[in-house]
Parts: sequence; structure tokens; C-alpha cells
Amino acid sequence: MNPFFSKILVDIARKRLKASQKTTTEFSKRQIVPVVRNLQVELSHAIKEYIFIIIGVFSAGFGLKGFLLPNRFIDGGATGISLLLENITNIELSFLLILVNIPFLILGARTLSLKFAIKSIIAIAFLGFVVHYIHYPTITEDKLLIAVFGGFFLGLGIGMSMRGGSVIDGTEVLAIYLSRKLSLTVGDVLLLINIIIFSFGAYVLSIETALYAILTYLAAAKTVDFVVDGVEEYVGVTIISEKHEELRTMLIEKLRRACTIYAGKGGYGGKGQSYDKDIIYTVVTRLELAKLHTEIDKIDKDAFIIMGLVKDLKGGMIKRKPLK
Repeated sequence: MNPFFSKILVDIARKRLKASQKTTTEFSKRQIVPVVRNLQVELSHAIKEYIFIIIGVFSAGFGLKGFLLPNRFIDGGATGISLLLENITNIELSFLLILVNIPFLILGARTLSLKFAIKSIIAIAFLGFVVHYIHYPTITEDKLLIAVFGGFFLGLGIGMSMRGGSVIDGTEVLAIYLSRKLSLTVGDVLLLINIIIFSFGAYVLSIETALYAILTYLAAAKTVDFVVDGVEEYVGVTIISEKHEELRTMLIEKLRRACTIYAGKGGYGGKGQSYDKDIIYTVVTRLELAKLHTEIDKIDKDAFIIMGLVKDLKGGMIKRKPLK
């Protein structure tokens, strides 16, 4: 790291140690180094998060000004409310985006965290700036393309902002809050909110516009899923077999996949007694499942296999080594 930034981090680390331990004595290098490392991690993550937010804001701005806004289309959520108000009032969309989201962000500060709310305020204010000052060309007048690609770029923006630890659409916050208060999932709450928005859009604008808005929302929602959860879905596989040692060797040597061994007890023995056995857990991609099943069947056709989707993962060997 640059010596100038290193010195700044060391000074900050000293101040943190003095504040936490409430002392004015000097600290040793051994005490300072872990704090400096933590600061480096925090700084690198913050830079990465704000890069995600910047990309997300410009993508959402392109979806709004390049597709939806010139053609008087709407979307779901707070963005959809802002677009709807822009169609029936003379207030500019850039101001509406901020005004509509303020109540949701206040709720987010109370229910989630102040840091999240501040980052979201920055992201939404930046989106308002981009929509107001940045000129995007109108890409097409075809309604189907507007709905699909407008939703795609808007969803890409929302998803990237979420990867950055913020939101540019505050209804997500409201959905989380209501799901905690009511016996509903976040998805159910978002669906109810958007049904109200689309119904109002059908009344104020037209039924056709509302139907296209539903298509825009679906495109945006699916894109958000891809961006947040990843395009390549992983599958967690649990294998229970008497031939667990052969299966472990196969995973490591033949498929080049790491695995974790759990010490377990079987509850269904010949006489109903419990007995010790090893349980294997590994993670593969969807494309590798067929190969995995083939190799398992070669060793033990009666193996008990449990599979569950894994949204994302970090570390390990799966992203570094290709399947043989």
C-alpha cells in the first residue's frame, strides 16, 4: 500500500485503540497491526460497494431515461410510484425519486441500520442527479422492447445497488418491516404493494400500460435475482452412505471437489439401534450434478442424497478448480 495511506491508517488505528481502551499510552506494533488490517479490509470493501452503487445508479438511470420515461411507462415499487406521479403531475422524476423514498429510508434507519439508510440516501440522491442532468438517448419506441429492456436495466441497477449494501427502491425496506409484523413473506408484501401500484396505473393511464408495467416489473425482478444471487446457481449436496470413504476419495481425486465430513448417527439400524456413520457435504454447480450422480451410482446406488440450492459462496475450491 502507498506509504501515505499506510501512515493515515496507522494514525486512525492508534486513535481507535486509545478510544476503546481510554488511555494515552503508546501502543506496540503487535497491537496496531491487527487494527490496521481491519481498516484495510473495511476500506477495500467500502470502495467495492460504492463502485457497485455507481454502476447500479447509471444502469437504473439508463433504464429510466432510455426506455421507460420517454414512453410514459411505469414500473413497480417506489420507482413505479415516482413514474406514476411524474405522469400525472408536473414534478420532475429526479425530485420524486427522492421524495417518495424518504419515508422508506426513515423506516430503514429504524428497522435495519443507520449506515444502510445513509448509503441508500446517497444512492437515491445520486440517481436523482443522474436522471436530472445526464442525457440518455431514447433507444426504441417498441413497447415490448421498452418493457423488457427497461426492466432489465432498472433491475440491474437495483441489484448492483443491493450488492453495494443500499437500495434505490425503498419498498424493499417496507416489505421487510411488514413481513416482521405480519405473517407474510417479503415477496408476498412486495406483490401486494405492486398490485396496488399497477391497479392505480391502469385507472390513471390505461390497462395496456399497466400490463406492460407488469412485464417491466417481472423483467426487473428476475434481473435483480441474477445480480444478487448470481447467474450460476450452486447446489449443496449431502450424501449418506455406508461407502462414505470411497465417495470421499471420488470427490477429491476424480471430481477435484472439496468436501466436509460430519460425524453422524444412523437412526434406522437392523434392530432399530443407532450406529455411527460419516456424512459427506459438498457444493457443486447445476451443470456438474449429472456427473456427480453418475459417479455416486458407480460406487453406491443406494446412497441417500439431499440437495439444496446455495445462493452464493465464498472461498473454497469450487470457483478455482474446473470439474474433470
